[in-house]
Amino acid sequence: MATTEEKVELVETLKGPRFYSIRLYGYGGEGAYINIGKEAYDFWHKHNEEHGDSDFVNYMVNDDPEDYDFEELEIVPEEANFLKAEGEEYKYQWYEAEHEFCHQSGVEYGSARIEVEEVSSEDYNADTVATLIDGEDVSALVDKIQEETDYEVELADHGESDGFGEEGNYVCQFYSSEKGSFFEGRLETIGEFDVKKLKFIINEYPNGEDIIDGIEYNGEDVENDGGDTNGKGYSAHVWKN
Repeated sequence: MATTEEKVELVETLKGPRFYSIRLYGYGGEGAYINIGKEAYDFWHKHNEEHGDSDFVNYMVNDDPEDYDFEELEIVPEEANFLKAEGEEYKYQWYEAEHEFCHQSGVEYGSARIEVEEVSSEDYNADTVATLIDGEDVSALVDKIQEETDYEVELADHGESDGFGEEGNYVCQFYSSEKGSFFEGRLETIGEFDVKKLKFIINEYPNGEDIIDGIEYNGEDVENDGGDTNGKGYSAHVWKN
């Protein structure tokens, strides 16, 4: 004889699939981490210390030197021009630099909020059936579920991305700070959505930020269909290890 739990599962299966949308929003951004030479580090470190990072940002965002609009700089010395392709006249764009060892893009874990809605179908413009989670703080949600389950359920997987390359002795970090939606995905389930089956994949980046790089549900990746963010400003820094 079937148990009550088995009967409930059978009823849910006969009802057919259900669809849910997941959205993460808050503060985060896109960052590039680029290995540079000592000469480039020495130049930009000194210039930033004396004048701030305005000229450095200008150098990073303009592909054509004719578009530079420096405040405290006439030209960029050859040894400091680390985005220039070796043996060529063109520059790489900051987000595809030749010597980039790490790229960051996403919402910062400490500021992230989550919205989960049941929707009528898997289509992107499907109607909302019900709102299950309405802008709850992600870190608070993780703590609550883990405490309620005596940490038998872990909603967060912290680590460091396997995609990170080798960090050199001298590094440039260029960062585009953004606010808005960073993750919008859809999932299909048999039966109701169970928050305990969620898992947030969190990686720590070289600047110390914990970024949510992905979401799983019941062990399967939820594909990110993209987000919609507004830029809040650029910053550029160098450091040595």
